[in-house]
Amino acid sequence: MMDKVMAVPPAPATLEQLRRVHSASLIEQIRYVSGAGGGLLDYGDTYATAASYELARLAVGGCCTAVDCIMTGQADNGMALVRPPGHHAEAHRVSGFCLFNNIAVAARHAQVVHGVKRVLIFDFDVHHGNGTQDIFYDDDTVLFVSMHLFAPYFYPGAGALNEAGSSRGRGFTLNVPLPPGVGDWGYNRILDEVVFPKVMAFQPELVLISVGFDAHWQDPLANAGLSLTGYAQITRSLIRLVEEACNGRILFILEGGYHHQVLIAGVHNVLYALLGRDEIQDTLGPTPYAEADITRLLDKLKRQHLPN
Repeated sequence: MMDKVMAVPPAPATLEQLRRVHSASLIEQIRYVSGAGGGLLDYGDTYATAASYELARLAVGGCCTAVDCIMTGQADNGMALVRPPGHHAEAHRVSGFCLFNNIAVAARHAQVVHGVKRVLIFDFDVHHGNGTQDIFYDDDTVLFVSMHLFAPYFYPGAGALNEAGSSRGRGFTLNVPLPPGVGDWGYNRILDEVVFPKVMAFQPELVLISVGFDAHWQDPLANAGLSLTGYAQITRSLIRLVEEACNGRILFILEGGYHHQVLIAGVHNVLYALLGRDEIQDTLGPTPYAEADITRLLDKLKRQHLPN
């Protein structure tokens, strides 16, 4: 695929870019632990190696560079294939393998450098983007939408239906807490009936997507029920929406994904869609399990977020 796209080398994020989102103490903690050779950064599973600080700065910087390319017309759209991921990193703490919040810094970069007034961040990793929500929870310039599995003891335990923003950000957080096994049909119903009307009312000028491929029915960490074809349908629907809402300005940023074949095919499918090609890779097929009924969830979402 690389001969079909413009590969953009990332520059490390500056401290100024990181400080728009993260506290100075968090940045220093990651720098110090990484500089000392690595170690745990929290009481869970988030760690640094000797290279992590510089790699995390490259991941953030790559996302900001991609935003620059899109906002200046050098590219129509893009995908940031970066590691470490970012959507669990909060303003003041690391979380869930995430050091810096790539998508949050990219959103602030778009606002500060390019004057973007309204940014949509849409997250359909199987885990809730708790870090992104934390950063923008009281902000009415960023609409944060997260579709995620919400089950007892499932990480990170955030993203309930009633988490909808605070202060001037009230109503600018839309959480879709899914039961296990929703599958392709359920995901697309929620998009069509709730998410897209909410987005069109917001009128974003730039759309940033946290895409995780761990909602696939064969992913070893979850059981959300999506197929690769379902992922491709969501991707293409988002691209069509953005063409109408903000001249196609969309950037996909890689988050989770723990099944190697799904991750490879999923990334290819996003690139196909961004290039306007019809191909879809899906050798694994649809989920063999019955999809969960989401009728009651849809009713609750509509009452809360689409009152008119």
